[in-house]
Amino acid sequence: MNTAMDSQPATFDSLLQKTLRCSRYARRALEVDPSLLNWLRENYFTPCDRAEMQDLLRQCGLNLDDEAELARAVRKLRKQVMVKLILRDLNGLAGLNEVMQAMTALAEVCVQQAQACLMQVLQTQYGTPLGETGAPQPLLVIGMGKLGGGELNVSSDIDLIFVYPEDGETDGARKLSNHEFFTRLGRKLINLINEPTGDGYVFRVDMRLRPYGDSGPLVTSFAALEEYLVSQGREWERYAWIKARVISPPDDSKTHCPQTAELMRLAQPFVFHKYLDFGAIDSMRKLHAQIRQEVQRRDLLNNIKLGPGGIREIEFTAQVFQLIRGGRDAQLRIRPTQKALQQLAKNGQLPEAVVAELDTAYVFLRNLEHRLQYLDDQQTQELPEKPEDREIIADAMNYADYAALLDDLNRHRALVNRQFELIFGESQEEQDDVQLWHEEMTAEELHPRLEKLGYRAANDSAQRLLQLQAGSRYRQLPELSRQRLDKLIPQFIGLCAQQSNPDETLSRLLALLEGISRRASYLAFLAEYPQAMQRLTRMVSASSWAGEYMTQHPALLDELLDAREMYQPPQWQQLDRNLQNRLDDCAGDAERQLDMLRLVQQEQTFQLLAMDLQGLLPLEKLSDHLSDLADLLLRHVLRLSWATARKRHRDEPRFAIIAYGKLGGKELSYASDLDLIFLYDDDHPDAQENYARLGQRINTMLSSYTSSGRLYETDLRLRPNGASGLLVSTVEAFTEYQQKQAWVWEHQALTRARFSAGDAQVGAAFEDIRKQVLCQPRDLAALRKEILVMRQKMLDGHHNDTDLFDIKHDRGGMVDIEFMVQYLVLAYAHQHPQLTANIGNLALLKLAGELGLIPVELAEQTRTLYRMLRQTQHRIRLNSQLPCRVEHGQIEVTACRKLWGLLFENA
Repeated sequence: MNTAMDSQPATFDSLLQKTLRCSRYARRALEVDPSLLNWLRENYFTPCDRAEMQDLLRQCGLNLDDEAELARAVRKLRKQVMVKLILRDLNGLAGLNEVMQAMTALAEVCVQQAQACLMQVLQTQYGTPLGETGAPQPLLVIGMGKLGGGELNVSSDIDLIFVYPEDGETDGARKLSNHEFFTRLGRKLINLINEPTGDGYVFRVDMRLRPYGDSGPLVTSFAALEEYLVSQGREWERYAWIKARVISPPDDSKTHCPQTAELMRLAQPFVFHKYLDFGAIDSMRKLHAQIRQEVQRRDLLNNIKLGPGGIREIEFTAQVFQLIRGGRDAQLRIRPTQKALQQLAKNGQLPEAVVAELDTAYVFLRNLEHRLQYLDDQQTQELPEKPEDREIIADAMNYADYAALLDDLNRHRALVNRQFELIFGESQEEQDDVQLWHEEMTAEELHPRLEKLGYRAANDSAQRLLQLQAGSRYRQLPELSRQRLDKLIPQFIGLCAQQSNPDETLSRLLALLEGISRRASYLAFLAEYPQAMQRLTRMVSASSWAGEYMTQHPALLDELLDAREMYQPPQWQQLDRNLQNRLDDCAGDAERQLDMLRLVQQEQTFQLLAMDLQGLLPLEKLSDHLSDLADLLLRHVLRLSWATARKRHRDEPRFAIIAYGKLGGKELSYASDLDLIFLYDDDHPDAQENYARLGQRINTMLSSYTSSGRLYETDLRLRPNGASGLLVSTVEAFTEYQQKQAWVWEHQALTRARFSAGDAQVGAAFEDIRKQVLCQPRDLAALRKEILVMRQKMLDGHHNDTDLFDIKHDRGGMVDIEFMVQYLVLAYAHQHPQLTANIGNLALLKLAGELGLIPVELAEQTRTLYRMLRQTQHRIRLNSQLPCRVEHGQIEVTACRKLWGLLFENA
C-alpha cells in the first residue's frame, strides 16, 4: 500500500472526508446516527482495543443481563468499532495489526457477554449442568480460522465450535441433559450474535467446521470430539484446527477455565503428528486444487483471497510447515500467519528474504481486503468491476489511480504464487519409469536395461528388484504408498547408476525403502524432494552403515533438505540451549523427553556422518565432535534424572559422571559404547541411596531401547571392584581404592579417564586423584610384567585364525600402541607430570619423544601408523565389515613392533 501522507497534521474533518469518500457503510451509519459522529469526533485519536469496548458496553445504559437489551448493546458496539476502525485505518492512524486485533477482540467480547447472559437465563430455568463427578460444566466456544488466529477481517463471519467437558444433567427442578442444555445455549448465542435486527447484526456465525459439519450435533462433549478426531477427522480439518482457540469463557486471572488446556491437549495429537508429516504437502496440494477448481468454476480469479497468489496461498505456505513439523517443534504451534512465517525464517525452513516478501504481500493483500469490505460492509475479497468503485479503492489504498494499484497487486500475487508453486508444485516424474518398473516386468527385461545403465551385476540387481515387488511387504502397502514407491524406485535406479558402485548402492537403497515403506510420510518426503533423493543416494553409496542408520532412524531424511545446514560444524552452546528448550516444551512427559534426547543425538550424528562422507572432517576432529555430543547428552540425562527423582535431598546433586575408554580419550566412533563410572561427594545421610538410584536412572535412560532407538550402550564395569562393586562411589572411597586396591590395568584405564558431566567440584576432585595415582613411582620391571600379562590375555581373547591382519587386536595393531602409551604414562609420569594430560594417544606419543623417553623419529612413525590404523578401521566400519581385518602387508607395522621391542623386550 502506498503510505505517502500529507506532512501537515490532519484535522478530524479532513480525516472524516476521506472516510466518507471511501466507505459508503460509514457514511450511512453516521448519517443515520448523529450521536455516533459526535462520539467518533471525541474518540478517534486513541487505538481501538478491548478495554474500550468493555467500557462502551458498561456505559451504554442498557441491561446487559437482558437478552433483548444485550442484543441492542452489542450491535451498537459493532457500529462504533467499525466506524472508528475505518477512519483510523484509511487515514494511516491504525496499522493492520490494530484492525485485526480490534475485530478479534470485538468478536470475543460479544460472544463472552452473550454467553454469560444466556447461561444465567438458562440456569434460572434448568439449574447448573453438572458432570459425572458433580462438578459444574462450562460450554467452551472455540474460535476457528481467522478468529482463532487473532486475524479477523472487518466484515468476516466467525467460525465457531461448541464443546463441553462431560455428559451429565442439570441440577434444577426441570432437568435437562448437558447435551440438550448446551444445545439450547448454543442456539440462543448464535441468534443473539447472528440475527439481523433493526440495529443490524454483530457477526455472521458459521458452524460448519464442527464434527460432521451441518449434519452433526450443534454441541459435542470432549469424549465425542476426541473419538471423532481419531476415527473420522480428515486432513483438511487438521489445517482448520491449527488456529483453534477457546474464546469463551475468557481464560484470565479472574475466570480461569482449566478445561481449556485439557481441550487443547486433546486436539494437539490430531493436528500435530509426533513424526515429521510430509504427507501434509500432498494433502494440502489436493485441498488447494479443489479450491482452484471452485475458483475457476465460479470465475473468482480476481478474488484476492482464493485466487492465484492470494491470501490463502500465503496461509497454506505457513501452515504446511506447521503440519509437517509442529509435532516435533512446539515453536511452530502458533496461530497467526505472520508469526508462523517469522518462526519458519528463524528455523531456517524458509529463507528470510522470502519470508519478508511474503509478509509484505500479506499486509498489502489484507489491507486491500479491508478496503474492499469498507465500501459496503460486505464479506467480499473480489476486485470491483465498476469504474467508480475501482477509483474509490485506489484512493483508499493511497494510489493515484487503479492501474497503479493493479501493478503492485499483480507483483505481490506473482511473488506469492511463485513461492507457493515451489512448495506445492507437482514433482517431476521420470519418463523412463514404466520401462524400468512395472507390474509385469521380468528379469529378462530388466537385465539389459540395467546393464545399459552401467550396472555391473545387472542380473543380481534385477533379481533384487523382482524380490521386492513380489514380497509381502510391498503387496500389503496401501495403494497410495505403493504408487509413491513405484515412482521412487525408477528414479533411484537412475541415481544409483551415477555412482561408482551402482549395484551395491541400489541394494542398500532398496533395503532402506523396504524398511521405511510402512510409514507413508517418508515416502511422501522423498517424492516431494528430489534433491534429498540425490543426497541420500550419494551417502548410501559411500557407506552401507549410513544406509542402515537411516533405515533405523528414517526421521533423519529431513536432514537431507538443506545442504548448507547439513555440512556446518556443530555449535555446541547453541545446540545446548536448543535442546533445553525442546526438553522444556515436553516437560512432564518423560517418554517424550527421552525421545527428544535420542532425536537430537541422531540428528547430530547424521550431520557429522554427512560431513565425514564428504571429507570435511579429519577423523580426530570427528571423534572430538562425537565425544562432545556424548558429553552434552550426559549433562542433560543427569539433569533430567535428578529433576524427576522421587527422592532428592538437594536441588543440585554433588554427583559426577566420569568417562573412561573411547569417550574418556575423546576417540569416540559412531557406534562406540560409553565406559562410565559415577562419583559423589556428599555427606548427607540419604546421599548413598539417592545417588545409587540416580546412577541406575541414568544408566536406564542411556541404554534402554524404545521405538526411537537408544542413546548409548553403556559399560559400568570399570568402577571400583567391577561388576560386584557399588554402582556409585564417594570420592573418598574411590581415592582409597585407587591407591590401595586397584590393579595395574585399572591404572592403565585411568590414563584415558576424565570428568564428563555433573558437579564440577567432584570432577576436579577426580582429576586430582587421577594425577596423584598416575604420578606414583613404580617398579618398571614389575610394571612391564603386569602389562605384558594383560596384553596376552587380550590377545588370547581375540584369537585370529585367518590369513588377515586384525588392525586392532593383532600384534603391531592399535591395542599394542595404546598399551605402549599407557606404559609410558605409568612409568614416567612421576618424573614428567605433563604425561598425565588427557590429550590422546597421538599427542602423548609426540610428547614422549620430545621428553626423550622414546626416539623422536620412532615416535613420529608410530603416530603415523596409529593414525592410519584408526582411519582404516573407520573406513571399514562405515561399510559394516566386522571384524576390521586387511591383507597382511597392506599396512606396514614395523614401527609399532620396533617400539614394542624397545619398551618391553630390550629394556
